[in-house]
Amino acid sequence: MSNKVLIVTGDAAEVLEVYYPYYRLLEEGYEAVIASPTQKTLHTVCHDFIDGWDTYTEKPAHQLQSHLGFTDVEPSEYAAILIPGGRAPEYIRGNAELPRILQHFIDADKPIGAICHGAQVFLALPDYSYFNGRTMTSYNASRLEVERLGACYADETLHVDGKLVTGHAWPDLPGFMREFLKLVREDAAKAASAEAITP
Repeated sequence: MSNKVLIVTGDAAEVLEVYYPYYRLLEEGYEAVIASPTQKTLHTVCHDFIDGWDTYTEKPAHQLQSHLGFTDVEPSEYAAILIPGGRAPEYIRGNAELPRILQHFIDADKPIGAICHGAQVFLALPDYSYFNGRTMTSYNASRLEVERLGACYADETLHVDGKLVTGHAWPDLPGFMREFLKLVREDAAKAASAEAITP
């Protein structure tokens, strides 16, 4: 089974939601591959809250090099996909290559992780049937997108539904990555077991 995990993102990704998963995957021995609409140096942002504001603020954060553009992604090479939040999801979902990438992980029943605004990318899919009857969470401002997909919105900040792991925001990253990595490991163990009994 592949040791590669795909991270799809772009400019204005929330810095913690892309860096934390990236380094956790590397720490666990996975090859973490960052894909963006085009291969480039990405500009991440920091979303935070200030007293008196009804929504979050945004400030520039670290730069991050993506490894390849969406056109060069062969999704069958990856064991799982992870979608950080921030503002990146609202514009990468308009990329013509993204539905092809997402659909592979749905059809192959591979682990899918989406945190914060990451759920917005699923609206790029031509068919939302995968989400019918599922429960997922996201940042509360993306609740309408989750419900538009046909899923039930979970108020808790972390939810696992089959191979779909969703989280509310960056404070939930420890649990989000724990559950995501658990699914990736389980798939790897099943694949190894199947190979062992194949004559």
